[in-house]
Amino acid sequence: MRLSPAIVIGALALAACGERAAAPKPAETAPVEVKAPEAVAPTVLTEADLRGVCRAGLAAVHGQQPLAIDVDGVEGGVVHASWRAPVDGGRMRADCRVQNDLVEWKPLDLPDETLVRWMNQPGDPVIRYVIKGAAITITQTLPDGTTEQADLAVPAEEEAR
Repeated sequence: MRLSPAIVIGALALAACGERAAAPKPAETAPVEVKAPEAVAPTVLTEADLRGVCRAGLAAVHGQQPLAIDVDGVEGGVVHASWRAPVDGGRMRADCRVQNDLVEWKPLDLPDETLVRWMNQPGDPVIRYVIKGAAITITQTLPDGTTEQADLAVPAEEEAR
């Protein structure tokens, strides 16, 4: 009977010497895979598609309807757009361009010139698009990893303003 405690203590000591599987750190866990929509972004957009994608992207970012965004012109792959400011009724303006499936935009006419820049820096929301027939799906991924998605209809007859 005197050996029983020694055997139990010895067994526990040997068990403690074995390798332990460390719990994965947050950085080691597998990233969450976001499934892509069925349709894909075209590699080359027509000018009408570019106008529609920028209208939908700016509308989603600024809480507007696509038809509220006026396309004032297209120059060198950059869409110049404006819309009625919801607070004071003035005009807000922005430029928009598309790189692969990304929508990039730049606010214009801001009082602080350092804020007039393309919104494609680390810490800026990432805006992606997919054209699905007459609708354009805009997905915004915010810096904290949350996403917002909107399916916006951009009628073809309205794109050629």
